Amino acid sequence: MLVTQILKTKGDLVFTATPNDTVSAICALLHSRRVGAMVILDGEDVAGIVSERDMVRALAEGGASALSQPVSAFMTRDVIFASPAESVDTLLEQMTDRRIRHLPVVEKGRLLGIVSIGDLVKYKISEVEAEADGLKAYISTG
Repeated sequence: MLVTQILKTKGDLVFTATPNDTVSAICALLHSRRVGAMVILDGEDVAGIVSERDMVRALAEGGASALSQPVSAFMTRDVIFASPAESVDTLLEQMTDRRIRHLPVVEKGRLLGIVSIGDLVKYKISEVEAEADGLKAYISTG
């Protein structure tokens, strides 16, 4: 299965913020939107990504004063992107190797969506279940 197929099912909604938004605002948005990461846009360009883990690190390093700092001080700037044509297996391997949980999907510089490791695992499980059902049907028809 390809990323483009996941986005067709999941949708292309991506919650974004700006580099100047405060850590406090980002924490509130992550909580209210019930997401684990947000893409940080500078205009239409991806400037970074910030996760719940980044916010915990910000608070651990800076204490309460980190809440008023811009998210740009703590976001990941070297963003790893997914292409819509990449396979679930390829992305699962990349995410596992790099210990990341979210990948913005970009094509020709345009943000198309975001996939999480949960999205990929869900589709991998459905693929394995479909294969198992096919084998059971084959065996039962003998």
